[in-house]
Amino acid sequence: MENKNKNQSRNMYLLMLLVPLFWGGAFAMAKHVITEVPPLVAATLRFGITGIILVIITTIQKEWQWQVIRNRWKGLLFIGFVGIFGYNAFFFTALKYTSATNGALIIAALPVFTMLGAVILGKEKWNNKAGTGLALSMIGVIIVIVKGSFYDLFSLAFNLGDMLFVGALLCGVIYALMGESILKGIPVILSNTIMMLSGAVFLAISTVFEGGWSQVVSMSVQSWIEMFYMVVCGTLIGYVIFNKGVESLGGSKASLYLNLTPIVATLLAVVAYGSSITLIQIVGMVMVLVGVYIATNKKDQSSTKLGKSIIENT
Repeated sequence: MENKNKNQSRNMYLLMLLVPLFWGGAFAMAKHVITEVPPLVAATLRFGITGIILVIITTIQKEWQWQVIRNRWKGLLFIGFVGIFGYNAFFFTALKYTSATNGALIIAALPVFTMLGAVILGKEKWNNKAGTGLALSMIGVIIVIVKGSFYDLFSLAFNLGDMLFVGALLCGVIYALMGESILKGIPVILSNTIMMLSGAVFLAISTVFEGGWSQVVSMSVQSWIEMFYMVVCGTLIGYVIFNKGVESLGGSKASLYLNLTPIVATLLAVVAYGSSITLIQIVGMVMVLVGVYIATNKKDQSSTKLGKSIIENT
């Protein structure tokens, strides 16, 4: 029995390596997709298709609990608005103005900033390790945003895309802090279905102002393959594996795999799409990753609970 548990644990560690591959790939592929269709249209397609797939799965599994939906619809809509619409509206629009590398590095700070919010709200106790990690991560994010330019730092001449990614980061933090209490007691498949559908509806409404649906019919085969990847691998399978990892390994260990996401995104952007990376960005990447590692490498139960909420926003 003991050997069986060890093998299962070892297999889960290996399986979890797919998570940063899927999520890091989503950054790079989304960057290409929005060259053919507007950002909000791309986001609507991703989560609209995902929502439809989840509706089918929910129906097959007979998970529709209408009484729960009637009682909790406000919370579910709020989570869909912040976690799906807000996060992805910022995310996809930001990619229009900055690189996937910058976005991945900024979003990599999500676990640390979520931890800071948890401390402020009294959900976690402050400790020096968390403080050190937070400071390193914040400095790393600033370096990424200003590309090491003190002139940009003091003149506040930041890249618009980087600032939009910070907006996505804030939406992710809000969702991570509130999601656990709002979704408690609701079946996972049902909550994800409602969230994806409601978020897709909000995104679709936003496209009225952006337009661009006529460009969907002329999307290349490459973009449709990338969209399929984002839907199936980056959204559906990625969440399932990470949730299983949190359950099997604990949130603290599972969340460490998030640190690999910006590395994968950067490498894919450089290798597959010809993006460039500078030395100062590498320095910022290292600082963010080290900061996140220091702050999230905890073994207490509170980090396990926090880890479960963080993964919903990648």
